[in-house]
This record gives sequence, structure tokens and C-alpha cells, in this order.
Amino acid sequence: MTAHQLIGLLVDPGGFHSWDEPLTAPPSGSAPTPAPPSTSLSALSASAPTDPGYRASLDRARDRTGLDEAVLTGLGLVDGRPVALVASEFGFLGGSIGVATAERITRAVERATAERLPLLALPVSGGTRMQEGSAAFLCMLRITAAVQAHRAAGLPYLTYLRNPTMGGVFASWGTLGQLVFAEPGARLGFLGPRVYEELRGVELPADVQLAETLAGHGLVDAVVPPQELRELLRRTLSVLGTAPPPHRGTAGSAPSGPARSDHPVEQPAPHPDAWDSVRRTRRPDRPGTRELLRRTAEELVLLDAPGGRAGALVRALAVLGGRPVLVVGQQRQTPEHERPFTAADLRAVRHTARLAEQLRLPLVTVVDTAGAELSAQAELDGIAVEIAHCLTTLLALRTPVLAVLLGQGSGGGALALLPADRVLAAGHAWLAPLPPEGASAIVHRDGAHAAELARAQGIGAHDLARVGLVDEVIPELPDAAEEPESFCARLGAALNAALAELSVTGEADRLAARALRHRRLGDRR
Repeated sequence: MTAHQLIGLLVDPGGFHSWDEPLTAPPSGSAPTPAPPSTSLSALSASAPTDPGYRASLDRARDRTGLDEAVLTGLGLVDGRPVALVASEFGFLGGSIGVATAERITRAVERATAERLPLLALPVSGGTRMQEGSAAFLCMLRITAAVQAHRAAGLPYLTYLRNPTMGGVFASWGTLGQLVFAEPGARLGFLGPRVYEELRGVELPADVQLAETLAGHGLVDAVVPPQELRELLRRTLSVLGTAPPPHRGTAGSAPSGPARSDHPVEQPAPHPDAWDSVRRTRRPDRPGTRELLRRTAEELVLLDAPGGRAGALVRALAVLGGRPVLVVGQQRQTPEHERPFTAADLRAVRHTARLAEQLRLPLVTVVDTAGAELSAQAELDGIAVEIAHCLTTLLALRTPVLAVLLGQGSGGGALALLPADRVLAAGHAWLAPLPPEGASAIVHRDGAHAAELARAQGIGAHDLARVGLVDEVIPELPDAAEEPESFCARLGAALNAALAELSVTGEADRLAARALRHRRLGDRR
């Protein structure tokens, strides 16, 4: 698919306006300047090298594609929303990046930043242009610096990696998107297979550089066919462009009193028995993270996570209560389908948290896990180290963090997602260092005392509220599995109220309150 064809799939009819114009090579250390109209980018690319073969290649590429360089840039409208576009053209010398190409890309990124536009890059490239050597290679720094400035301005930078995206492009601006999408079956990697075989003497395994493989390792956020990219882009821009609703009170000050749901509920029953709660959270028909999001989000963009739909992690962009948020949650284990929470999942949690900070969005974490993976491979993958890094990442995050203890909360896998400014808990949710059966095995050398220990350890939601972890318990009447719609509505209302409170608390006050909160955790009220 050519750059023009892909842009045509994405933008509204007649909704693309090109930014491209001829350039001249800037003197060393000076800013780029417009070129005389008679000067083409192909001439610029050919002006430095003296190789007539390269000049001829540029001329053939120009004649074949009708373009003057290997990239198109401009402004597009997607469902009426403006977005800056940078689209590579593989038909022009394999989409390779020369000095002129890099200058065009850099100017487009800088213009998007100046005009405060979201930016979508659509690379397809064999890498930097070998005929221009180190000069072209070093231009990846130029583009990367412009992308970094765009992201630092709090603006969305999205990338869609096409087949193939390799070399310096993949190792710089191609994969720096806050969200990285990819074409199905695309070859994505640092070193091409032909070069790998020449340098190493063996073939590169065919599936190593596939988009789907990278998505399975948490390196790509979604694998999307080109025909579905417009709708994904529309929903993503809709979430990222959602303004929070007006709030009462003065910005920078927290409203008085804790956030509470206005959704009418019946008077809750006495605090549930801890062991009964443990068993209820294991019901296969209990609503999990995905169902909660489907029932409560006004707009939802599900992102890929390690293990795909069968894995233990859910990642999403969502609009909750009119506010854009990033969500990272555990998809609970059922008796028929084990979902161990892996080191790769924990790395994806940290990546999502950093993404929330870059996009200046609240982060919502959802805890519902039977525990982190227990295996020799998990130890070698550093799962304990990843838990520690998750804790420090969430504790230091500058954006609001709201945690939901939805069901099972076992061990370090649960703890890793719980550092937050506010924690909501379902009525039957629980948190323990180990499942009660495991605790019984340690204390009594058998699992027969699980119920006794569950009651004695204070693992239930109301017990957790007494020691300062949980701020609000959302009733289950009598069980979320028996009233999924009503329960999700109550929890959704509580989520919206908590997000509304956090959004009007100044950053310095919120971070100070977070530090104090965690300093006091475990003290009985």
C-alpha cells in the first residue's frame, strides 16, 4: 500500500492537506530554510554524494512514485479531528531515510508541536539510506529530538509500523509512539534477516521479528489491519481529546469529604465472612476487568498485552465519567483457564504507568489475581524485581492513580498494582500475602485450616479499610456474579466520583497525601 493509499484510508474525504515543500540543505549549525521553488528534495539528496548511480536511483524513484522523497507529511482530518501525519513511501528506495527525508520528517514533527496537534507516524522502511552513510544515520537523532519535544509538550505521538520497518527507523522514531500499533504480519526489527545471516552465519528465526511476536512480548500495543486503523485512530483520538467535565470548587483544592457513589443502593448486609468472600471471588461467572470496562466506559480502546486475550493483563484507553484515563488490570484466573501474572505483565504495567504520565492522564489499576507466576522461569525472569519496580513506579507517578480491588488479591502480583491515591474495593474482595490454602500450609503444614486463617488474617475489604488501604467498599448484593449489571453500575459511579475528586487536587497536595497515606498503611484506625 502506498503512502497516498494509506492516508486515503485514514482521513475524511478531501481531508488531507500536504505540508511538503522543497527544501535546501541548511548550513551547519543553522536552522533549515525554504528552498527556491526550482529545487527539489531529490536534488537535495543528490547534492551531497557524487555517485552517479545514486543520483540515477533517486531519479528513477521520483519517476516511479511521483514523489520527490520517501515520505509524505501533512494535516489530516479523522472524523473531523485534526491530526498531523508522517507517512513513509516504500516505493521510494525502500522508504529509506536520507538527510532530506529526515529534514522533512523533523519539520513536520516540529510543526505538529507548534500547532499542538496529535501526530501519527506511518513508517515503512528498510532503515537509513546506506548511500548517504553516517550523515543519514545520525539524522535519527534529529528526528528523535523533535519527537521527544512533542511528547514533552503533552501531545499524543502514535505510530503504526508497516511491513517492513527496520534498522534505525525501528530503533528510534518508529517505536517511540506513546501507543505503537502494527500491521499484521509486518516484519519489525533492528537487523534485517539478510544482514543477520551474512554477519552471523545462521538464519534469523522467521517469527522473531513478526508484529504478532512483538505484541506478545508487550512491545506493540495493538496489531491492526490497515482497513481497521481509521476506526482505532478515531476512538483513540476521541479518548485523548476528551476534556474532563467542569467540576465544583476551586481547581487545586480537594473537595471536602471522601468521594462516594450517588448510585442508590440497598442497605448492605453485615460484613461478609472472609472465607465465604474468597470462595465467591473464585466463581467463574464473576465479572472481571474486561466486563467492568465494557459496562462502565463511555469510550474504550483495548490495547494488546503480553499473552494476548488469553493472558493475565488488560490494558486500555477509556473514558470514565467523561474523563480520559489509562487502565491496566488483571484478568482473573478461572479454574478452567490459569492466567499466571508474569514478569512481562509487570513490565507492561510499568510501561502503561509511564504512558499515563506522558499523556497526563489518570491511571486506573484493577486488581484481581490468584498471584504472580510461580516457576523457575519466573525467578529467572526477575518477577520479584519487577514487582519492586512496579511499586516504585506507581508510588512516584505524577498523575492521579486510582486502584480497584475487584476480587482476588493474592501476593505480590496484587500488591504491585495497589500503590494509589485512592483504593476502592468490591464487598467480597480480599488481599493476602498468599491464598488462604498457602498460608495454612505454612502455619499448619496442611491446607485444612484455610477458612480459619482467612478469618484471622483480616483479609476482607472491610478489614482492609480499617488498616487504611481501602477508602470505599462497594457493596455486593449479595454477590457481583448474581447482579453484574447493578454491581458494575455502582462501582462505575464510585470510580467516576473518585476520579472527579482526584482531578481537582493539586499535584503537590496529591503527592504529599499519597506519601502520608503509604506511611500510615497497616496502622489500625
